[in-house]
Amino acid sequence: MNYRHRFHAGGPADCLKHAVLAVVLERLKAKPAPFSVVDTHAGLGRYDLLSEAAQKTGEYKSGIARLLAAADPPAFFAPYLAAVRSLNGKPESGGRQPLRWYPGSPLLARLLMRPKDRLVLIELHPEDVRLLKLEFADQMHVAVHHADGYLGLKAFLPPPERRGVVLIDPPFEREDEFAKLASGIKRAHRRWPQGI
Repeated sequence: MNYRHRFHAGGPADCLKHAVLAVVLERLKAKPAPFSVVDTHAGLGRYDLLSEAAQKTGEYKSGIARLLAAADPPAFFAPYLAAVRSLNGKPESGGRQPLRWYPGSPLLARLLMRPKDRLVLIELHPEDVRLLKLEFADQMHVAVHHADGYLGLKAFLPPPERRGVVLIDPPFEREDEFAKLASGIKRAHRRWPQGI
C-alpha cells in the first residue's frame, strides 16, 4: 500500500485522532510547566482540501466538513474545531464556515501549544520534510528532523521538559508495521514512562 496522508486528510479517522490530540494538549496546558510533543511520522503541517489528492478521495467531506457543518457538535471537539476554523477565515454570509486548509498533527499541535512548549517533528519522506521546514521556518520551539520515526523514539525521548505526548501514526506501508509499532510503544514507555 502506498499511503500518503494528503489523500486522507480531514477524513473521519483524522478527525478522531486530532480531536483526541487536542483534548490531551488542553489538559497538558492546565499546568504552567512547559511540555513537549514528539510526532514520529509527522507528514505535512497543513493540507489543501482543494488539492487534486484530497478531491480524489473526498474523505474530508464525511469528516471535518460534516463536523464543521454540525449545528451543535459535542464539546469534546471544541479545541480541535477552533484550530481548524482559525486556518479557514471568517464564516461566509449565511454562517457557513469556508473550508480549504486542514491542519496535520504538527500544525494542530502548534496551534494549540503555548509559545514555551516544544514540538519535535520526525518525517522520513524528503518532500514532506522540506514542506514541514517551510511551514515552521520561523518557529523557535519547533524542530524538524529527516529520520525514521521509530528511531526518533530513542533519539528524542525523554524530552528535557519531562512532560508531554508522543504521537505515533505511521503510514502502514510495511508488512511489519504493527510489530514495529508495538515495539516502538514499548521502547517509548521504557524511556519515558510518564509521557502520554
